[in-house]
Amino acid sequence: MRALSVAVSLVVLLMTQVSLHGGVITFDELPLGANSFYNGGPSTNTAGWSSGGAFFNNSYDSRFGGFWNGWSYSNSSNNTTPGFGNQYSAYTGSGFGGSGNYAIAYPSSYIDLPTNSVVNSARFTNTTYAALSMVNGDSFAKKFGGTTGNDADFFRLTIDGKSSLGGLGSTTGSVDFFLADYRFSNNSLDYIVNDWRLVDLSALGGARSLSFSLSSSDVGQFGMNTPSYFAIDNLTFTAVPEPSSLAFLGCCTALAYVYRSRGVRSLKRHS
Repeated sequence: MRALSVAVSLVVLLMTQVSLHGGVITFDELPLGANSFYNGGPSTNTAGWSSGGAFFNNSYDSRFGGFWNGWSYSNSSNNTTPGFGNQYSAYTGSGFGGSGNYAIAYPSSYIDLPTNSVVNSARFTNTTYAALSMVNGDSFAKKFGGTTGNDADFFRLTIDGKSSLGGLGSTTGSVDFFLADYRFSNNSLDYIVNDWRLVDLSALGGARSLSFSLSSSDVGQFGMNTPSYFAIDNLTFTAVPEPSSLAFLGCCTALAYVYRSRGVRSLKRHS
């Protein structure tokens, strides 16, 4: 019976070690001054940055006054100033729930998920730059809805799960989220997202990375006219046990079953 007790204890211990735990990437551990941002900058030479065990790609080029793509992070609260000079602000004025930090994406953005994890959801919103461009129009982009309000405009974010790191490999699933939608027959239903919307990403399955792309109804000679930015916060995921741990758990469970069966038979013989 002592052997049975030891086997059961092993199973309980291993189940505790491989139980599923969730994680939330809030970006709040990243150091920033008040109303500031990090975009890779000319003083660094990295391919990106990390938060909560996930990797966010970034590249910065110091030519032409400096430009970047991939991911930046920010705590800017400016949700009133239009134009390119305010490209690092979320339209909400803060992170989800009033928190400080959030991340801003520009084209060619991807996220490498933490090892042995499954993505669950994330919060998305517009940047101030993109939102005010859609609200009022600017020198490059149209006002959504047009002069009559009847134009069927949209601004769509597509999140693809990828089987390999770096936003590469086969697609494990795809989720569309509309950052703005003016395609309704009733114009009162038209909207531009101005809060942190929860988006279910469970359809992306066992993705190792997430790849992001934007599309808009406002397209010109050189491509999309709507500023191609969006913001993300509170990316949630669930940790998944390694296959070796699951195999060991199966062996321990089988061992406990064997000892239990032997114990039961022994009790019957002595009863």
